Amino acid sequence: MVEANTTVADLRTQFGNELTESSFRDNHRVHVPPEKALDVLTWLKEQRGFDMLVDITAVDYLEYPDATDRFHVIYLLLNMTTKERLIVKVPVNLPDAALPSVVPLWKGADWMEREVYDMFGIDFIGHPDLRRILMPEEFTTFPLRKDYPLKGFGERHNFPVLTRAES
Repeated sequence: MVEANTTVADLRTQFGNELTESSFRDNHRVHVPPEKALDVLTWLKEQRGFDMLVDITAVDYLEYPDATDRFHVIYLLLNMTTKERLIVKVPVNLPDAALPSVVPLWKGADWMEREVYDMFGIDFIGHPDLRRILMPEEFTTFPLRKDYPLKGFGERHNFPVLTRAES
């Protein structure tokens, strides 16, 4: 089994020391600048065999102490042959919170990127069908952003009330 620290060392050799690493409870993370994200993810798939994209998610670091970036998009990767796992974190900021789509690399990224777009408002450039997947099309904001109020902005009255059928 290839060790994650070897993968990260090879990443640094290939892409420079701008990549940083961290780990927590055997979860190895590599922090990648947004302009290198697609190249790094492509290299990880093609050269290191990370053939499974387990998940794409995001975190909003609004009002976190010492946070320098508003969002991080997080890619969870798995090499099915060696069972090596790697987390790739990419920072993005407003007003242009956008990253290249990884749908050409992993077809399963299609709905995952749509979910991150729908909940956080992060665009994926080159995505084949980037539109809302969870919220109605007329919804104008992004509910998982930290600045979204718990009770919403009053948009609930615009949507029909669904009632359960009597059994």
